[in-house]
Amino acid sequence: MIVKTVKSLTVIFSGLCLALLLNTSCKNDKSATNPKTEDTVTKDTLYASEVIPFFDKWNLILGDGSNVGQANNYQHKDFFYTATDSTEDWVVYKAPNGGDTHGTSNNTRTELAQLKKWYAKTADDKLSATLKVMNVSATGDQRVAASYAVVVGQIHSADGHENEPLKIFYKKYPGHTKGSVFWHYEINTEGDDNSGRWDFSSAVWGHDFSVVPTTMDELPEEPKDGIELGEEFSYEITVKDGIMNLKFTSEGHETKTFTKNLVESEYTTVADIPEQTQKLFVPIGQDGLERKNAYEGEGLFFKLGSYNQTNGKSPEVNKNWCSGADTFGGDIQKQYETGNYAEVWFKEAKILVSDQAVSNQGYFTKND
Repeated sequence: MIVKTVKSLTVIFSGLCLALLLNTSCKNDKSATNPKTEDTVTKDTLYASEVIPFFDKWNLILGDGSNVGQANNYQHKDFFYTATDSTEDWVVYKAPNGGDTHGTSNNTRTELAQLKKWYAKTADDKLSATLKVMNVSATGDQRVAASYAVVVGQIHSADGHENEPLKIFYKKYPGHTKGSVFWHYEINTEGDDNSGRWDFSSAVWGHDFSVVPTTMDELPEEPKDGIELGEEFSYEITVKDGIMNLKFTSEGHETKTFTKNLVESEYTTVADIPEQTQKLFVPIGQDGLERKNAYEGEGLFFKLGSYNQTNGKSPEVNKNWCSGADTFGGDIQKQYETGNYAEVWFKEAKILVSDQAVSNQGYFTKND
């Protein structure tokens, strides 16, 4: 009986030692007690390039004026990151009203700029996107046409005057539920003096750029067919054989299409200057004419993101672009706290680049 008892105790003791050894081993295995190893922490970060995998085609310009290059596996807490609503992942582009800017513009932007440029006459290039605007500036001068607006897509020239044959705007006044979507064509001014350049605005949903009040005590009528903050819409830009075709879609809204010749101007004489331009631009000396072949021969490229149009310049200088917004001396966090910023979310975007496209490095060399 004594021998059997000793054997039994030996077996029990051995089992306890084995259990203790296994328990100690598990405690030393960090992956068992702390599954968030370095690798899994990285996987928990959802980058914009995972939501929309096309960032090798662009340089990313941030709201502090810096060019961070190709934004693969990249984020910035103030300007560029991802967000998830109830159903989907989005890429967020955020830009304050005032701060450091990129190139010759006085407006801040968090925006992609295409790495290649292409030529309108031989182009077969396309950009499409689905987005929602989440915020426009809370302050501004409502008499100024660009107040409370953000540009969400562009075609930009890399050459000559570096003008813009396309800017797609969203604009919403404070107190309104719905805002307007409109697009601009900027003339490619004839000659070496670009001071006479002007835009022509076309309404998509709601008003165009020219619909502004004349006093600080009034607002334009709220657009009945407008787009609300947080409401999705899509644009599609196609340029082929010199012709730009635009398509705008949004659930519950009429689909709108437009066509514009980029290599043959319709604004070559004084008689061609539209009434809208006579009202907005001619009074401030922007009354130029366009080259007969418009943007032919200049390299063009796409842009996409949040190009804030409310930057705090003096309205007395230019009531088309100078907003008079409160920028808190460029303090970004103060602007974010008070609603003085533009924020745009994209959930889908695609770019098709033609074989004829070439490097756009010259543009970045001049403007970075």
